[in-house]
Amino acid sequence: MANKPMVLTAEGKKKMTDELDYLKNIKRVEVKEALAVARSFGDLSENSEYDEAKNEQAKVETRINELEEILKNVVVINENELTDDTVNLGMTVKVYDEEYDEEDEYNIVGTNEADPLKNNVSDQSPIGMALLGKKVGEVAEVEAPDGVIKLKILEIRKKS
Repeated sequence: MANKPMVLTAEGKKKMTDELDYLKNIKRVEVKEALAVARSFGDLSENSEYDEAKNEQAKVETRINELEEILKNVVVINENELTDDTVNLGMTVKVYDEEYDEEDEYNIVGTNEADPLKNNVSDQSPIGMALLGKKVGEVAEVEAPDGVIKLKILEIRKKS
């Protein structure tokens, strides 16, 4: 079964590559050392340090495999080819929320880059999907549990 390509910004790919490098070259060594120390305590059947180190090793290896798989299938958007006239991945969108009478900004990013605390919304999220392809002046309608949210596009620019 072939994996679906993951679309990322160049920044998102770099973060993943850096994390993979850290896990392979630093964290793996730390876990290996922790396992060696835990083994030196003797009886592994009652050794919580050893169990902890083995669990940490499993987490690290799982994440390494996950990142390698994602990076094999990644498609990086060319941000230089983006124009400010249409909402696309890698863009920052300023919107007016009609219901709450307030302005918000969203950075449209790939799924693995999403971080609501930084206003990074995934292109696969309800807000991201509603905004994609819209132009300044258009209204994006987002299906939410409380009803439809209407976001008027005020400005589109390349993510800064």
